[in-house]
Amino acid sequence: METESGGVRRRGREAVVAGVRGLGLAVLGLAGSITLFVLAVVSIALVPLGAGIVTTPWVLNGVRAFANARRIVAAQWCGVRIPAVYRPVPEGANPWTRCFGMLSDPATWRDLGWLLVDMTAGFVTAVLPAALVFYPVEGFALALGLWRVFTDGTYVGWWYGFVPVSGQGSALLAGALGAVLLVGAYHLSPALLRLHFLLTRSVLASGQGELAERVRVLTETRRDAVDTSAAELRRIERDLHDGAQARLVAMGMDLGTVEALIEKDPAKAKELLAQARQSSADALTELRDLVRGIHPPVLAERGLGDAVRALALRLPLATEVDVSLHGRAEAPVESAAYFAVSEVLTNAVKHSGADRVWVDVHHADGMLRIAVTDNGKGGTRIGAGSGLAGIERRLGTFDGVLAVSSPAGGPTMVTMEIPCVLS
Repeated sequence: METESGGVRRRGREAVVAGVRGLGLAVLGLAGSITLFVLAVVSIALVPLGAGIVTTPWVLNGVRAFANARRIVAAQWCGVRIPAVYRPVPEGANPWTRCFGMLSDPATWRDLGWLLVDMTAGFVTAVLPAALVFYPVEGFALALGLWRVFTDGTYVGWWYGFVPVSGQGSALLAGALGAVLLVGAYHLSPALLRLHFLLTRSVLASGQGELAERVRVLTETRRDAVDTSAAELRRIERDLHDGAQARLVAMGMDLGTVEALIEKDPAKAKELLAQARQSSADALTELRDLVRGIHPPVLAERGLGDAVRALALRLPLATEVDVSLHGRAEAPVESAAYFAVSEVLTNAVKHSGADRVWVDVHHADGMLRIAVTDNGKGGTRIGAGSGLAGIERRLGTFDGVLAVSSPAGGPTMVTMEIPCVLS
């Protein structure tokens, strides 16, 4: 019986929370949608006059931020995931390129269409759960005597829903209707709030357009992966040529000289043998470093968690590593995550001015999530040619994402997410 009672209370709380959230969405959503839609229309209309070229990207960024905020609450409140598929705008692009790049993005027009829907049907679907939760209060108040404020009993002075309230009897009917609505709120409010977000998803998430955009993203990430692999091969070839190969050639020459001097000048031959032995040790060290750069043995043998811990041990900064992985991801995913963490930690050591770093690695909801935080000076940005841009391309090959929070003065948090399963 206690379990059933607890379930009733929990369901009641969910209904009330849905009503409060619906009311907030209705009020803030209506105001935001109308304001942003009017600003967007005016700004786009000013594009032919030139002023809109400057203002339109700012307004459309505001529209995107508003839509992304709705995406966040949709996922957090009702588990409705709405993909955000915007075409990237080149870093440092001029206003002309930025304006027409955003206007040529189909996602921009979906956002504007959603603003129209949000201020109409979206408002209705948001206010419904709130009405079911709060409107019964008025019915109960009428039944308790508030009807006397609106009528003297000789005429209909107030309507509660479809009930004309003119006396205590009709006021009790209003209270009964309020009770029915309250029961409806208990059962329907969470579902109605979810309906609001499903409506939002139906407008913001495209069908064929999303598929075409997905193909475009995959094409870009595939090209980036090919370019990255080619660059990695050139790096390995260069390291072998300039490092281990050169040392081995020098060692061969030293051994040839030793062969010629071993009878004529044994002391010199002994000196050259020691030099050759040192060259062989240096070549072996360079080969080991090269192999570790291709795929660290600790990563292959013990997995991502221990590999990240090994990275942290080599840092000159105080580093805390928290790993919660119940299994291993596929080798390519582990490799991408490892080198991404390595690059972020290297950047923290070189550029952040930090004296402490925290690394959190865990897997939840089908996502490998890695957060690297330092207490440095902040100001880190993802830009063309930067190490973070390379990490973003590397993760994009696996549908991963990179987010950076780095206000001036710090701290800096770099968050990486890669969809994967552990085995």
